[in-house]
Amino acid sequence: MSLLEALNWRYAVKKMNGEPVDQEKVDKIVAAAHLAPTSSGLQPFRILVIANQELKEKIAPIAYNQSQVIDSSHLLVFAAFSNYTEEGIDEVFSRMNSERGLPENTTDAYKNQLKASRLSLPAEENFDHAARQAYIGFGVAIAEAALLKVDATPMEGFDSAALDELLGLNEKGLRSVTLLPLGYRDEANDWLAKLKKVRTPMNEFVIEYK
Repeated sequence: MSLLEALNWRYAVKKMNGEPVDQEKVDKIVAAAHLAPTSSGLQPFRILVIANQELKEKIAPIAYNQSQVIDSSHLLVFAAFSNYTEEGIDEVFSRMNSERGLPENTTDAYKNQLKASRLSLPAEENFDHAARQAYIGFGVAIAEAALLKVDATPMEGFDSAALDELLGLNEKGLRSVTLLPLGYRDEANDWLAKLKKVRTPMNEFVIEYK
């Protein structure tokens, strides 16, 4: 199945059937997000993989009782760094140079330019930037899930502050951005399952400059 075929198959499932997703498939979805491109290769987000049913039930009211949270096999939480730090940027470039077998100072000029730029900005602006990187990984995870015929429902409808408190994200320097329940559609009880996928016509969606 091509990616386009997979994206035509997928939709934002409203009712999942509670069946488990093989761990191998979950691992591939997370790995796809891990390989997603990010600005300067900083990967300023983390993914929490939640399979514990009791914890999912605690999260449900925080996500306005959307049933997919409880009925999912696994719930992925994409959380972005609340700010960039000098130590964090240094760690990324140190790892990069080490794993590539390059001298530690190979990327000093770019790294120092990046630190001068990012560390001078307000924390909220840096969080917004980190959150946009998380969304790239989020989209790639959705695409990989579709290729694996695993349903994934993108969710922004939740109380991020309450979720951060429940999961102790503040102590990790993280703030939740999006949720992605993984599972399988319950077609018999999902009002959206049989409806046509509708998008803006391509000739309106694409603006060409020739």
